[in-house]
Amino acid sequence: MQFEYSQTIRGQAVTGFRPGWWPSIAAALLLPLLLGLGFWQLSRAEEKRALLADFAAREHAEPMSVAELERRADLAHLRIRLRGQFDEQHSLLLDNRQRGGKVGVELLQPFYDQASGLWLLVNRGWLPWPDRRTPPQFTTPEQPLELLARVHVPVGEPFQLQADPASGDWPRLITAVEPEQLWRQLGRGGLAYEVRLEPGPAAYQAEWPLLAMSPDKHTGYAVQWFALAAALVGLYLYLGIHTSRQSAREKSHEPSHESGPFHS
Repeated sequence: MQFEYSQTIRGQAVTGFRPGWWPSIAAALLLPLLLGLGFWQLSRAEEKRALLADFAAREHAEPMSVAELERRADLAHLRIRLRGQFDEQHSLLLDNRQRGGKVGVELLQPFYDQASGLWLLVNRGWLPWPDRRTPPQFTTPEQPLELLARVHVPVGEPFQLQADPASGDWPRLITAVEPEQLWRQLGRGGLAYEVRLEPGPAAYQAEWPLLAMSPDKHTGYAVQWFALAAALVGLYLYLGIHTSRQSAREKSHEPSHESGPFHS
């Protein structure tokens, strides 16, 4: 593969840009991939900004009843009002949750909403768990409660209920959540999504990030992909120029056959 390029080495004109076939093939394959990943991250950043704007609009909306959710197609981050009671016998501890650099769990418990007749898996917030030799300590209100919560619809992450294989006892340690599977196990009818309590009497540490990854982080990843693409182009140009110069030097050191004692 050769492109027009000229330079003078030791008084001789050097023409050609010769990066070689394999570097050219590698650049042709990798450059569109790196650029595509960069633009994909930028598009994800825009999607996240749109979601944040939508969530902000719902942040101060009037809470609705659980029954009203059936008339809504998009449930993410909707505020709801619950009236009912917790089931303390079937608590779940969502493992590997961190707050402020400390390790802990999130406490999830079934909650029966009296108005709708549905069960909801309510996340009451974060609990510290510094010593694995002793279980996390929590209490469950016994009396009926009126609570405010938000529906949590995961963005780009599948939820599966995974109990600790070493124990089937309650409270059960899990690494991910799927409320529908829990309702099938318990033989109950319930909402298919986790709901997260707003700060209040029944909540533990209930400060929830709106998104797992912010738009700025996606933008940062895009910059990294574009930087790799620029480095690839720079390396490709360097190889082409270096190979051309090296070839010219080798030719300049070859002995001439146009003159000599045996030339006639």
